[in-house]
Amino acid sequence: MYGPESTGKTTLASQLAEDFNTIWIPEFARDYLQEKWNSKQEICKQEDLIPIAIGQTNLENEALNKAAKILFCDTNLLVTKVFSDIYYNNCDGALERAAKKHKYDLILLTDVDVPWQADDLRDKPNDRENTIAIFEKALIDYEKPYIKLSGNQKERLEKATQIINDLLKAKEVGLNSFDFIKIYNRNVKIETVEFQFNILKNGIPKINLDRAAIKNDGIVTISEDEAKYFSNFYDEKKTNLKLKKFVPASGAASRMFKFLNEFLNEFKHGEESINAYINRKKDKNLPIFLVAIDKFPFYKDVLEVTKANFLDYNSWEKDSKDFGFIKTMLSQKKFDFANKPKGILPFHQYDDHTATAIEEHLNECVFYSTSNEKSFLHFTVSEEHQNDFQNIINDIKEKVEAISNVSINVKYSYQDKATDVIAVDLEGKPFRDENGNIIFRPGGHGALIQNLNNLNADIVFIKNIDNVIQNHIETIALYKKALAGILIQHQEAIFKFMKMLNDSSISNEDLTEIVKYIKSKLNIAIKDDFVKYTKESKIDHLITILNRPIRVCGMVKNEGEPGGGPFWVTDKKGKTFLQIIESSQIDTKDEKQVKIFESATHFNPVDLVCGIKDYNGQKFDLTQYIDANSGFVVEKNQNGKAYKAFELPGLWNGAMAKWLTLFVEVPLITFNPVKTVNDLLKPAHQSPN
Repeated sequence: MYGPESTGKTTLASQLAEDFNTIWIPEFARDYLQEKWNSKQEICKQEDLIPIAIGQTNLENEALNKAAKILFCDTNLLVTKVFSDIYYNNCDGALERAAKKHKYDLILLTDVDVPWQADDLRDKPNDRENTIAIFEKALIDYEKPYIKLSGNQKERLEKATQIINDLLKAKEVGLNSFDFIKIYNRNVKIETVEFQFNILKNGIPKINLDRAAIKNDGIVTISEDEAKYFSNFYDEKKTNLKLKKFVPASGAASRMFKFLNEFLNEFKHGEESINAYINRKKDKNLPIFLVAIDKFPFYKDVLEVTKANFLDYNSWEKDSKDFGFIKTMLSQKKFDFANKPKGILPFHQYDDHTATAIEEHLNECVFYSTSNEKSFLHFTVSEEHQNDFQNIINDIKEKVEAISNVSINVKYSYQDKATDVIAVDLEGKPFRDENGNIIFRPGGHGALIQNLNNLNADIVFIKNIDNVIQNHIETIALYKKALAGILIQHQEAIFKFMKMLNDSSISNEDLTEIVKYIKSKLNIAIKDDFVKYTKESKIDHLITILNRPIRVCGMVKNEGEPGGGPFWVTDKKGKTFLQIIESSQIDTKDEKQVKIFESATHFNPVDLVCGIKDYNGQKFDLTQYIDANSGFVVEKNQNGKAYKAFELPGLWNGAMAKWLTLFVEVPLITFNPVKTVNDLLKPAHQSPN
């Protein structure tokens, strides 16, 4: 326990020792100075500090052999050192060295938010905030593992008990005190860390595919007329609904320019031609990029800067010009495209300006995510890039609003640091950087379920930042609204059934109707012995099935794009349900599972419409509907050292595994991702003129 006088150190030390069935040692200085006062009426002098330090150390050393696993110490040498600084403006070198060297597994800094109590030895009731600041600075300066403890006596004891139990768990998985402090300060639960270590050690349980979802067996098909019907249905209902469009947009565009970065790193400029490089590397992407280089929306801007940067550019051979262009485009001092988020990159060239993906999402949201002439758009961004997003929004928002006569409200959120994950080396030990610190890395886009959970909306449209289009926006809007209409229709049925189930007058005929709906419309099997349940048990079971968030997912025909798709999945209890599955979730050694995965007819374009409130209008806690075991183990490399890390269940698969799910086929034109820069050459991203 460490802190200024009268901050509850003694009380806390004795309480913790009792709770953990061990011993604690008192503050040696208190008895030493009390005896001095009683016998001589003298207060502490600087020459008393070394005897106090020695006495305190002796108490600790004697108690170490008696303590049961944990020893609680009321004060320590650093308190004596700080006391010397405050009262005498200096400290004996031997005392300072001992205080710096003396180690504890954890130091609890007791805050000054408790009343000051006078006694014979206490004399600093004033300026307590400044005093504790001095105490805390010493901990920082000497790099001590500490946690500040505030609150009343009961709150402190509860917090300290939890902290110590968590520290013990952290030690068991190979973490040290400084690791634990980092985890604690990130608000990461130690149980989460234990779970991640277990997954990294034993692997992720593989998904058991029953069959691929296909038309009329998990995937609903709608005609264009039906799409118009559901779109109109949505338009009729949306006036009373709060709508939001949710766009994950924090990732950098590194993959988008991967083949160009490889070219810059491996091309032997001056020693070989670009054509020789292409043949040597069997690079299929680079020739496409170079042939159509003037078709990219950023071409003119990059060319202008390249020419300004290289004054002899016009006299160069074509290979040198292309190399200089790519170098300028990816240079950190110039455009640095590969290290920027996709949202702020030039995506589309119009007659009068170049548009980013951000602008296209604004254009889209006024078409389908609008109610009462208001549209709400939410981007998840990295904190360092929010200003870039905001600057683009400021430039275009007024123009889009004027054309659409819709007021657009844009909000941002960051991926919660508490969702970051730790890594292990290939031996299963915590992975550390060159300074010995454990490595934290973002937990993957599955972490964004927390951001989605914080939204206040009836209907949420989800779409990836790079899935935009330069033309045919009306078609995009039609099918997005159709998905919303389908969702609302099902939601109204579910809400009606939920009210019936909570009404004591519900009949057996009503229960039969609900069961029929669950089987035929939601594709959820009812247990064979359901008929043997009591009426009350039937009601409880049906409520459990229906009272969940719901999503309608657009599915496009699979034409070779990498990524997940719709499948029927069977869990350990034998329950079969619809889910979006990624290839990494499949046991590749199981030929039957591989065959099922390869038989998929449709692809997940991340085109989701979500209902996140229950029949009473209350928000669901979306974190309760995650399948924690459906995450991913990835292998990475840092400074030549390999490590493994756990990624959270994906936002639209494992993070939504326990939602009510409906798959609806939508036209391929609704799916226009930009995975590599060459995708910007596709018709969806080029002006029809």
